[in-house]
Amino acid sequence: MLKEEFDILDNPMDKYQYLIDMAKDSSATDSIRMEENLIKGCVSQAWMKVDFLNNGIRLVTDSDALIVKGLLSILEKITKGINNNEINKIDGSQILNDLGLGYSISSQRTNGFIGAVSKLKGLLNK
Repeated sequence: MLKEEFDILDNPMDKYQYLIDMAKDSSATDSIRMEENLIKGCVSQAWMKVDFLNNGIRLVTDSDALIVKGLLSILEKITKGINNNEINKIDGSQILNDLGLGYSISSQRTNGFIGAVSKLKGLLNK
């Protein structure tokens, strides 16, 4: 479903605006803004909190930059309702490419998104 939403948008600027809209709709709170939740490798500050459930996770993310916050919202949506094995198969670069964002966003933001995926996998596999 997320792919279809981005496929409608042909213009990269429209995709940026959609990311910003996703960020504004985010339910993140300042309560996750702690050092232990900080995502390394992101130019802006970004945080991720993972709650482990019986059949998966609940992911909450936040960032001080709207585009990054929107990208992290994508990760929240993708991980909702899937199990840990499926999460371990997530490829951050592939997600961005599938959504048509791979060549539209900066390499720093791409690296930050990939870093968030890596952090999530690391927390799952502790």
